[in-house]
Amino acid sequence: MSDDLIQLRKGTYHDSVTLMRISRALTEMPGVEVAMVAMATELNLAIVRDLGFEPPPAGPGDLLIAVRGADPARAVAELDARLTARAATAAATAATTGAATVAGEQPPLTTYSAARTPADLVLVSVPGEHAFCEARDAVEAGLPVMIFSDGVPLAQERWLKELAEERGVLVMGPDCGTASIAGVGLGFANVLRPGPVGLVAASGTGAQQVSCLLDWAEAGISHILGVGGRDLSAEVGGLATMRALRLLDDDPATELIVLVGKPPGPGVAEAVREVAAGLRTPVVEAVLPETDLTEAAGRALRALGRGVPGWPSWPGALRGEPRSVRGLYSGGTLCAEAAVLAGPGEFTDFGDDAYTRGRAHPMIDPTLRLEALSRVRADEVVLMDVVLGHAADPDPAASLAPAVARTPATVVTALVGSAGDPQDLHRQAAALREAGAAVFVSNAEAARHARSLL
Repeated sequence: MSDDLIQLRKGTYHDSVTLMRISRALTEMPGVEVAMVAMATELNLAIVRDLGFEPPPAGPGDLLIAVRGADPARAVAELDARLTARAATAAATAATTGAATVAGEQPPLTTYSAARTPADLVLVSVPGEHAFCEARDAVEAGLPVMIFSDGVPLAQERWLKELAEERGVLVMGPDCGTASIAGVGLGFANVLRPGPVGLVAASGTGAQQVSCLLDWAEAGISHILGVGGRDLSAEVGGLATMRALRLLDDDPATELIVLVGKPPGPGVAEAVREVAAGLRTPVVEAVLPETDLTEAAGRALRALGRGVPGWPSWPGALRGEPRSVRGLYSGGTLCAEAAVLAGPGEFTDFGDDAYTRGRAHPMIDPTLRLEALSRVRADEVVLMDVVLGHAADPDPAASLAPAVARTPATVVTALVGSAGDPQDLHRQAAALREAGAAVFVSNAEAARHARSLL
């Protein structure tokens, strides 16, 4: 027999990624049918009602807990234990980095007041409708800002980047999922060896693919400056891209710049290339569909006077007679690259805003892709990415490999990661291969392999 438990904790905030991971862990507990722990936004309240719960009056600053199962109180006890452990880890980190607040001192209540304390960069990760105000405060305080949030209107993005030009700072984002400053990863970040290549990226997973391939070739990365997937659009005009290029040109650790992105809007490519032509540091373009990301990584290596290695891959099982490709992707640029190279088929980017509203990114939560994988046909080649690194699923193969083993379709995976990533790339590759998937560290080679099977 199942019981429902619903709690509201007033004025208790935790970030959405933490809460989604905890919700997933509670759902996997024996005897738990449904578990949702989230901030009480209108969207989350509606989801809870759809699940059959009756939430009390609440606001977006309140923590909402809904559990259905044989022993809901046990799930809540597990929730509290996980939140306590997270708080202890955060306190220990603050103590070791010197970020701990003096006892009795009031911590900053706004982004603007926090920016007046010693700081080098502001990271904004709040719902998109609130991101503009926080990012504006950071820029007005004269600090660069990374906006992890998506759902920010284009007009607001343009306004922020014009203000950043006046203040002489960089706005990375909105929807900037990946950055690395002198080896310090922000958002989804791989463990990369230091080196001479700097990336300016209007693509998160595109930057991860290129940087991981360079890491495989032992070239190393100085910085990754993400600028958001819309920066090269006609509406934004490449403002952050051009500033990021100039910043890397002034960096003594950067000997080569790689520009990663999707096709620029009308007139934007010319403006960006004009800036690039005036730099002292050479620039290699990795802009789809003119070149694929693996080819661009090879061009970068040759520009450094290095050889291009054979990119690792592991064979998989051929099932049935494939006639079309089904792309199930978590990265938008990787999905776009695969659609160009793999031939006829249906390609879905589960990292698109339409799929992430109210839920974690598929690099964290594989639920939607697992559902899609369960519905594929025997006459399809399933082509999918598995992206490693900090902030991503700590063990993606644990859920994906059993699903791959069950599917009647042939499966080809692009395993994007470095040898130093916490998930252990070789262990992930072995698990996926044992389940029957072919595994490539190059998405372009994976796509071409899928095409060859048709």
